[in-house]
Amino acid sequence: MKTIAVIFGGRSTEHDVSVVTAIASIIKPLELTKQYKVEPVYIAKDGAWYWDEKLKDITLFSSGEIKEFLHKTQPASVQFDGGMTLVKASGLAGRKKQQKIDVVFPAMHGTFGEDGSLMGLLRMANIPFIGCDMDASVLAMDKVLAKEIAASNGVPVAKYEYLYRDTFARKTKTVLEGIEETLTYPLFVKPAHLGSSIGISRVVNRQELQNAIEVASHYDEKVLVEEEVSNLIEVTLPILGNEELKPALLERPLTRPEDFFDFETKYMQGGKKGGQKSSGTKGAQGYSELPAKLGEALYQKAEETGKRVYRALGCQGIARVDMLIDGNSETVYFNEVNPLPGGLYEHNWQAAGISSVELVQTLVRLAEERWQRQQQQATVFNTNYLQQF
Repeated sequence: MKTIAVIFGGRSTEHDVSVVTAIASIIKPLELTKQYKVEPVYIAKDGAWYWDEKLKDITLFSSGEIKEFLHKTQPASVQFDGGMTLVKASGLAGRKKQQKIDVVFPAMHGTFGEDGSLMGLLRMANIPFIGCDMDASVLAMDKVLAKEIAASNGVPVAKYEYLYRDTFARKTKTVLEGIEETLTYPLFVKPAHLGSSIGISRVVNRQELQNAIEVASHYDEKVLVEEEVSNLIEVTLPILGNEELKPALLERPLTRPEDFFDFETKYMQGGKKGGQKSSGTKGAQGYSELPAKLGEALYQKAEETGKRVYRALGCQGIARVDMLIDGNSETVYFNEVNPLPGGLYEHNWQAAGISSVELVQTLVRLAEERWQRQQQQATVFNTNYLQQF
């Protein structure tokens, strides 16, 4: 029986979302397969790593008891020994408990996880892991770089500008004037590297723009400002696969532009903020139209656009591509890629005929296939260079 470590939490603004994704959408389905031994690895908000069977219980977190639990528990350590081994004190005369890990299932949204940081560590450790590799994760989690790559591959993107926190602090008036010269309100202001719609604002004048940039700069040193797409139809497409891609269903969050899909709408109110979502399908992040009710040609166009972006960024395993459609011109604009969809978007995969159990099994298989291919690549080169010293 293979042992899978599910790593979640982390020093991220999306820490709490990560906990729910890990326990509800990954650990439970993995255990239901009865094919794997599942080890929960929780990274606390201070960066300490913990490994304990009790971390599989969501009530430990929802009740707030996690703070007391961590206070009484010794952090675990990770031994990189040509692979990955979890180590912690057992409490018996200085003995240590150890567990060799066969596969890692990252469930860390945002900073230090989904952004490629964890993937780089796992790649150096030479252990199979689920989802996008480091390079694709880095590109996908930088909204500006992702747009530049999509545009260079002929995929339309909304008109945008970006700025850096320190430049804005030193040249506020100049930066604001520059944005207003090139972009037209309404505008969206976003931290370049965050997900879950944290720190995003919709603005219609300069004062709102300045305030929104200050908010986004609180979370990220790089800020994206982009024009709102007219006649907006927002759609999202989860995709599975390495070389062969399998899209789920094109999904349309039921929101209005002025009630954009922010963190509050996604997670705290079941999608009821805008007042028009209750007639749709209830998913992991509110109400949506599933599948999106588009004409056949437009549906296929959006699906193909999603797959083009997935390939252009080098995504593997799983990702979710978000797109914006001008309903009048039927232009499909690339918006962003989420390399670790919240809850794996399992409600969408289930509607597409793939159960949560089948989903995690497929992801493990894809991770192992990628790892096997990587083992065939030469990573060392023998020389006589050191003999001259």
